Amino acid sequence: MLRISASIVHPVTAPSIEDGAVLVDAHGRIAAVGRNAHVPTPTGIQAFHFPDAELMPGLINCHTHLELTHLGGGAKHVEPEFLKWIRRIRELKDATSADAFHEAAIAGIRDCWARGITCIAETGSTGAVMRALHDLGGRGIVYQEVFGPDPATCSASMAELESAVWHLRPLATSHLFVGVSPHAPYTVSAPLYEAVAALARREQLPIAVHVAESQEEMVFVHDGAGPFAEALQARGIVVVPQRLTPVAYLVQRGVIRTGTLCIHCVQVDEADVELIRATHAAIAHCPLSNRAHGHGLAPARAFRNAGVPVGLGTDSVVSVGELNLWAEADAAGCIGEAALRAVTLDGAHALGWQDEIGSLEVGKAADLAVFSSTTLSHPSPPSTALLTVVSGRIVHQISAP
Repeated sequence: MLRISASIVHPVTAPSIEDGAVLVDAHGRIAAVGRNAHVPTPTGIQAFHFPDAELMPGLINCHTHLELTHLGGGAKHVEPEFLKWIRRIRELKDATSADAFHEAAIAGIRDCWARGITCIAETGSTGAVMRALHDLGGRGIVYQEVFGPDPATCSASMAELESAVWHLRPLATSHLFVGVSPHAPYTVSAPLYEAVAALARREQLPIAVHVAESQEEMVFVHDGAGPFAEALQARGIVVVPQRLTPVAYLVQRGVIRTGTLCIHCVQVDEADVELIRATHAAIAHCPLSNRAHGHGLAPARAFRNAGVPVGLGTDSVVSVGELNLWAEADAAGCIGEAALRAVTLDGAHALGWQDEIGSLEVGKAADLAVFSSTTLSHPSPPSTALLTVVSGRIVHQISAP
């Protein structure tokens, strides 16, 4: 059992509590939330008191590539031409060993925990993050990527995907899940999209997909033109103009549906917003990555006004340099209570986990973070947490309070 008290407790779904506390039971769930004087202190419990800090739900990162943590660098190394940047990342991945990916995954997870992030939605192709989360006892969902822009390689891509999923599924726990991610319209053929969607339906696997990220992608899907089209045509792959937006195209292919996590969604119009609302999908909004690549800013307000869940994601350190969700909230124009909700409960809704995490409520999982100050009370909140707890287990601690 665990008891944490702080000068301010932010339940998110209820008013903030001055001199508050949270009691965690032996099963890693919240047993009580309230004023410090009213929360029990059972005999022999592990107790922490933070007199000048703020306690809140653990932060939720709705889009990461932690297997790329070793590449680092951030926006200052981003290639201005998006296709060239993608190719460079592919080259670096091809030169990375399995052991290096595993070490990168562990480093990325620990970095998330140090920043108060208790849940991640990872998209990757190596399985390293799933294995690392399993070994470390972390919370998250790992979407196994699949690629294949040539329709002729659809069967081979699916065989590779199914093999990867079957190897990762035994690692799943009550707070760790596996999903699938057909990467993006310029790396996945129409038959492969449909095959992945069918697999997800059959095996009840959640889907995440990069969609409507760049103007180049829009031109590729709608007109069958631009650098992505030229690159595929140079490989002898026929490119067919869809005369649709990327969002409409993926809805048509059955990929965007109930529960699908749509990553980026910058290049969208009102009809796309309505399609995403009607299909009950969600958004992973990555404003700093979008800015670094010059893609623009996703219309998060339009999505929220339409009732579409919008969570924040950092994308990879290769794009943004550091995994700072508070900075993402600031870039998204969220301040005060809106920022707090954006990095917690909104992310839980985007992942469909709002009944389990995202707020401090009795019965929910005890995913907690303590900061010396937050965006609610300070214009530049610290990016490092004093204490981070996942399912009642301390995973990061700067020093004993």
